[in-house]
Amino acid sequence: MVRSMTGFGRAEGSIGRKTFLIDIKSLNGKQFDLQLRLPALLKPQEFEIRRMLSEGLIRGSVECVISLKETGEAKPFTINTELAKAYYQPLADLAGALKLETNDLLGILVKMPEVIVPSSEMLEGSEWESFQQLLNSAIHALNTHRENEGAVLQADLMHRIERIEGLQSDIRSLEPKRKQKIREGLVKLLDEEVGKEKYDANRMEQELIYYIEKIDISEEQIRLANHCRYFRSLFEDADPSKGKKLSFVLQEIGREINTTGAKAYEAEIQRCVVEMKDELEKAKEQILNLL
Repeated sequence: MVRSMTGFGRAEGSIGRKTFLIDIKSLNGKQFDLQLRLPALLKPQEFEIRRMLSEGLIRGSVECVISLKETGEAKPFTINTELAKAYYQPLADLAGALKLETNDLLGILVKMPEVIVPSSEMLEGSEWESFQQLLNSAIHALNTHRENEGAVLQADLMHRIERIEGLQSDIRSLEPKRKQKIREGLVKLLDEEVGKEKYDANRMEQELIYYIEKIDISEEQIRLANHCRYFRSLFEDADPSKGKKLSFVLQEIGREINTTGAKAYEAEIQRCVVEMKDELEKAKEQILNLL
């Protein structure tokens, strides 16, 4: 199982006489980066909400908006009536002394300190437990979206690895001809430049063996095959967060491809290497989208 980092989840539900709407959106990100907007009612539980989102979503740039639909019993704020009355009389006396209208005194009163205060209401007990279930539903919806996107990404990545393995098979078929071609080319050069009778054939054979061993790519091909198999096996891991590990394996695959290209000295093998690199770069772009 593999998940994309992009997804969207929504959950809506009533808790008592309050109705909550939770929208969660996730985009690519190296770490867990959360932007959280929630009503004052949930401020006391903000750290717990952040923890639930972090554990449920693991990684990505996440935006979570929690909206509260007001009901008849909802109290987003309270008015300190006694304090408002205490402010009113001095203000009315001042307006009378200055012969000013008192029609807008209410607008002034509601702006005075401590007249309007936020509601101290909060979710407790069973209401908080019900909200946690609602939040988990939104997280689950987002992760389901992520899994659907991840299945598409996995299919594409497996196609890229299959292409690399196919090109590696082409290189294996070309390898014997490459060595023979290098050997024939060196012998021909010595014959033309030095003369066949002027060099020791046995010593030349030893030097050829040494040279061909230096440009041998069999070890690189074995390691490349192992890395590709390991890459495939990671998709069978139950852990949904495997994007970084897959990225590290792609780096190792790239290292073996580059070394093969540096040692090739053969046009057809170089062509295969170029095509391998193209598939590798496409795979690296897709890996950035994985959790």
